[in-house]
Amino acid sequence: MASRHILIAGATASGKSDLAMRRAEAVGGVIVNADSQQLYDGLRVLTARPSPADEATVPHRLYGIADPADSWSVGRWLTAVEEIQAAESRPLVIVGGTGLYFHALLKGLAPVPPVSEDIRRDVEATYRTAGEAAFRRHLADLDPAAETRIAAGDRQRLVRALAVAVSTGRPLSDWQADTVTGTLRAEDCERWVVERERSDLYRRCDDRVDQMLATGAIAEVKGLLERNLAAELPAMRAVGVRDLVAHLREGLPLDVAQARIKQATRHYAKRQLTWFRNQAPDWPRLDLSEL
Repeated sequence: MASRHILIAGATASGKSDLAMRRAEAVGGVIVNADSQQLYDGLRVLTARPSPADEATVPHRLYGIADPADSWSVGRWLTAVEEIQAAESRPLVIVGGTGLYFHALLKGLAPVPPVSEDIRRDVEATYRTAGEAAFRRHLADLDPAAETRIAAGDRQRLVRALAVAVSTGRPLSDWQADTVTGTLRAEDCERWVVERERSDLYRRCDDRVDQMLATGAIAEVKGLLERNLAAELPAMRAVGVRDLVAHLREGLPLDVAQARIKQATRHYAKRQLTWFRNQAPDWPRLDLSEL
C-alpha cells in the first residue's frame, strides 16, 4: 500500500518546495508548512514562501497564518498539524527545514505545562541584563542537561529551558525524557531529506537573497518596523531581518547588509544540514544537484 503522507525536509534553498509541489500534484495531496519562519504573515518574500500561483495550484496550509507579534512553539505547530490531519482525507505533504517540527511529528512532544507570560518575560529580561554566559550558569544550576545540549547563541531555547524550570520546578530535560508517542509513524510515511552539492546549495542561497532584495524584502521589514515589534519575537529573528533593520535604521550600506544576509543564509543552511545528518540519518536522501 502506498504511503499515506509524505515528509520532505532539507536546508533552505535546496529545492524542497518544488519537490513538494510535484509530489502533491502526483498524489492529490495538501502541502503543509514545516518551516518555523514561514508561519508568519508579512514575510512572504523574506522567508521564500510559496508563490500565490503555487498556493492557487495546490492547497497549502500553515503558511503566513501567524501574526508577527505572536510566538509559535513546536507544540502549537504540532497541534495545528493534528487538526489538519483530522480534517483531511487527502495525503499531507509536510515540507520544511525546521528539524524539531519533524522530530515532534514522528517522536512526539513531551507534555510540558504551559509557562505563564509573566515568567517568560522575566526570564527574557534576565537574559538581556545578565548576558548569555551568566544566564547559562544559572540554567546549569537548574537544568545542566539542557545547558549542555543547547547551542551557543540559541537564545530562544535557553530562555524556554530556564522558564520551564522556574515555572514547574522541574527541568525541561526531565519533561522531555517522558515517554511520548508521535502523531505519525515513520514507517507509514514516504520520507526524504533533500540535498545538493554544497557549492550548488550556497550559490542558490546567494541567488535567493539577491531575488528577495529585488522583489520586496526591504518593504516587508519596513512593515515590521512600523509595528514596533519586540526584537526577540521569532518573526523579528528571521534570517535577514536584523541586517535590513540595520540598513533602514542605522544606515548600514545595502551592499553590506546584502553580504551579511548571504552569509547568515549559508550558515543557516549549514546548521540545517548538520541537524538532519545527526537527527535523521535513516531518512532516504534525494540529491537535486543535477536537476
